[in-house]
Amino acid sequence: MSEGVRERATAFAPATVGNVGIGFDILGHTVEALGDRVTVVRTPERGVVRIREITGTVTDLPLEAERNTAGQALLSLARAQRIQFGMDVSIEKGIPLGSGLGGSAASAVAAVVAGNALLETPLPKLQLLKFAMQGEAVASGSVHVDNIAPSLYGGLVLTVGIDHPRTKRIPVPNGVRCVVVHPHMYLSTREARRILKKQIDLADVVWQCANLAGFITACYSDDLDMMRDAFEDVLIEPQRQALIPGFKSVKQAAMSNGALGCSISGAGPTVFAWAEAPYADGIRAAMVAAFQEHGLESDHWVSAIEGEGARLVDGSG
Repeated sequence: MSEGVRERATAFAPATVGNVGIGFDILGHTVEALGDRVTVVRTPERGVVRIREITGTVTDLPLEAERNTAGQALLSLARAQRIQFGMDVSIEKGIPLGSGLGGSAASAVAAVVAGNALLETPLPKLQLLKFAMQGEAVASGSVHVDNIAPSLYGGLVLTVGIDHPRTKRIPVPNGVRCVVVHPHMYLSTREARRILKKQIDLADVVWQCANLAGFITACYSDDLDMMRDAFEDVLIEPQRQALIPGFKSVKQAAMSNGALGCSISGAGPTVFAWAEAPYADGIRAAMVAAFQEHGLESDHWVSAIEGEGARLVDGSG
């Protein structure tokens, strides 16, 4: 082994808000308040990936590498690069299961960032993105990048394409925060995707495209009035809101307290709102109270949006 090559590495990958309402499967941003850590240790068994332990908020996840998002991401890395060593993996979950905060994506991202650190010649992030996408597919049943890309790159990220993805970090107006409220319930990503209609009215497609274009334009131009007008998901939210008890009340609470927009984070049940910083705490309190009125306690955070992506946090050569 070359001098300076690591024997082990630990990486942290942040939670994410997927879709950001108007960007289904293509837009997402980081939530720095929580995330997953994955430690990868080099072993002599070529190409073998073993999940040694899972700790934290979720422990009953598959230990078989092929059925685990972190394990499958590392298997994809190992096969593509024909690496000459194996990897033992320890996962520390900080993101609740089925929360809509990108837990499966974060594990996959943290795994490939840690595994990449063990290579003699580390790979660029775009290649890591593709390996993490294969891991994410284990949990969601399909390949999509709205959680993977922001967890890897940080901030608000637009991703175009699947086979040959292109990513672009979108600026966020100064002073804008994300309010994140996670009700204590589980919602399967597969189920939330299964209920979606395969056919959409053309008028709704045009409306959604206009909203996405207006939202991104508002980000680049610091136009909060345009952002408020454009921050409306007319395609996915109307179909999924019935899966989240009290969603309409929670959204109304956010909007009536000054939110720029409010929608479902990823597949749900977490609900998020963008807000100017002075309004964020009041919006959070109102959203939490609205969930309580429907019998749901919740975890809640106010997060900056321009957060850092996945990074190494420990590891020795």
